[in-house]
Amino acid sequence: MTSRQVPLSILDLAYVGRDETVAQSFAASVDLAQNAEKWGYKRIWYAEHHNMSTIASSAPAVLIAHIAAHTSTIRLGAGGVMLPNHSPLTIAEQYGTLAELHPGRIDLGLGRAPGTDQQTFAALRRTVASADRFPHDVLELQAFLGDESRIEGVRATPGAGTHVPIYILGSSLFGAQLAAALGLPYAFASHFAPQALLDAVRLYRREFRPSEHLSEPYVIAGVGAIAHEDAEVAREQLLIAKRQRVSLLFGRGGRKFTDEEADAILSTPQGRQVDEMLRYAGIGTPQEVRDYLGWFADHADADELIVASVAPSRDVWLGTFEHLAPAKSPVAVGN
Repeated sequence: MTSRQVPLSILDLAYVGRDETVAQSFAASVDLAQNAEKWGYKRIWYAEHHNMSTIASSAPAVLIAHIAAHTSTIRLGAGGVMLPNHSPLTIAEQYGTLAELHPGRIDLGLGRAPGTDQQTFAALRRTVASADRFPHDVLELQAFLGDESRIEGVRATPGAGTHVPIYILGSSLFGAQLAAALGLPYAFASHFAPQALLDAVRLYRREFRPSEHLSEPYVIAGVGAIAHEDAEVAREQLLIAKRQRVSLLFGRGGRKFTDEEADAILSTPQGRQVDEMLRYAGIGTPQEVRDYLGWFADHADADELIVASVAPSRDVWLGTFEHLAPAKSPVAVGN
């Protein structure tokens, strides 16, 4: 096998840590982005989530604008915008504005999930039919960002002619099929929904049709990571992260579980879904995690990895990205 280096990018969920404010979370995101430029990361993406007290990236375009104003070179984008929550014209205008302000630095990842629960689904004025329109809406949005609108007399200003790169996001075969049919790059959410990763990537590569946007298939795979000089600290952080996810998944009405209660739930069949969500996560010393990322890139047949630090500690969260800095030691496949 020929050795190759795999670009690393970052997925920043703008998480709000315990005893942190949203403003402190945003300040940490700025700090990460400024360091990521020096550390050699390719891009940072922010995901649209709603009604989650621990995630502050509900308005990715606004957050991207803030981060872009405090950085110089790193690519920034949505990973992603949940397009059925919005009109294609609105998203074209938002990301067209970003592209005009920060030329050559803006990405637009698109997903069709609600990014929230059923009550918030209704509050967003979203309907089931919105998801059914996703392929059509992608084409409409693509045209608004291109040179010729699909709707006569309607032009995105800003937006038209910016050709903001579009990525299809997914965790199932649907997104893989759509990305392949449209000749667009494909990003798989294996950092929290790993089940269909291999089948989706195989389908995408097999059915990919070259387009004016992309001549060959391009796969980005999400992966979790916690890197620390002391591997035991990394493993302890993983356990804390799992306990927090138990409260998130099973704590109805905002209930918080004790460590003992959370561990008991983790040992049940229902609780094991937390382990499954974190199936693809490199945990350990920096070299152990770097080796894991190399293995995972080969396993996933990925052209690029987007890394989510799942460490609850803010210091370990930031330190993970510093330890894995591509500028220090690139991740290689095929050694």
